[in-house]
Amino acid sequence: MGTPRNFQTQGIILKQTKLGEFDKIVTIYTPEYGKLRAVAKGACRPRSKLGGNVEPLTHSLLFLARGRNLDIVTESQTMNGFLALKSDLWRMACGLYLLELVDCFTAEGGENRPLFDLLLDILNRLSEPGSNETVLRYFELHLLQHLGYRPQLRRCVGCDSRLKAVVNFFSPGKGGLLCPDCNAEEAGRDEQTKAIRSNLPLPLSVEALKVLRLWQRCDYATARRIRLHAELSRELERTLHDYIEYILQRELKSLTWLKELRGGNCRYLRATHST
Repeated sequence: MGTPRNFQTQGIILKQTKLGEFDKIVTIYTPEYGKLRAVAKGACRPRSKLGGNVEPLTHSLLFLARGRNLDIVTESQTMNGFLALKSDLWRMACGLYLLELVDCFTAEGGENRPLFDLLLDILNRLSEPGSNETVLRYFELHLLQHLGYRPQLRRCVGCDSRLKAVVNFFSPGKGGLLCPDCNAEEAGRDEQTKAIRSNLPLPLSVEALKVLRLWQRCDYATARRIRLHAELSRELERTLHDYIEYILQRELKSLTWLKELRGGNCRYLRATHST
C-alpha cells in the first residue's frame, strides 16, 4: 500500500521562510517523520487560519497533503505556543538556539522520536520560572547523544585507559577526553610537524567532568539541582560549544545573539542563578 496522500502529525516549527507574497515554507520537526518542509499557503495573509500555528517556537497539530516537491499544510491547530518564551527576550533567544541546533544537526526525513521528545520537554522546561543555562547544556549533551555524537567521558580516546580524577583534555576532533599522557603526545607531534590545528584539546577540570558524566545519565529534574558557579558554567559551555562547532564547522547565528545578550549585561541573563 502506498503512502496516503493526506496525513496528520504533531510538530515543532523550527523556522519559516517567505514564499511569494502570501505563502510560507515552514520547517517542522515531527515524532514520526523527523524533519520535513511544507508550504503553508496564505499564512502571510492577515486573517489566515494558519498564521500563528506555523510560527517558530510553536508546537502544533498539522494536517498535510502530499505535494510533488513539498507537502502542503492544509489545516493546523496550536498545541502549545510557548508564550512564556516569546514574552521574555532571554528565553526566546534560548528557544531559537535550540531550534537552530535541531535544524542544523538533522536532515529531512528519518524518524528520531527521542530527539523530538527531548526538544519538546526542554522547551517546556525553559518556559518554567527560574530556568537557567543548565537547560541549554543538558539539551546540547543529549542532542549529541541522540544523533550519534555522544562524547566519550570515561575512557581516554587515545589509549582507552580509564580516566583518572585529574585534569584531562577534551578533543573535539576525537569526540572525547585524552588523558594527560596522550594529550602530551599529541602536543609533541603537533610541535614536531608544525601542524596548525584550530581545535586543540582543552583542559577539563575534575569538577566539570563529574557534572558532564552525571548529566549524561540523569533526567533534567536531577540535572537542574546541580549548583554551578560562574567559572564552571563557562567551562561546560566552552567544552560543548567547541565540540558542536567542530561537528558543524561553523558557529550558529542564534548562539552569536545569545553571546551579544550576555555581553550587553542583559537583565534576562540567569546563567549563574540556582534553580
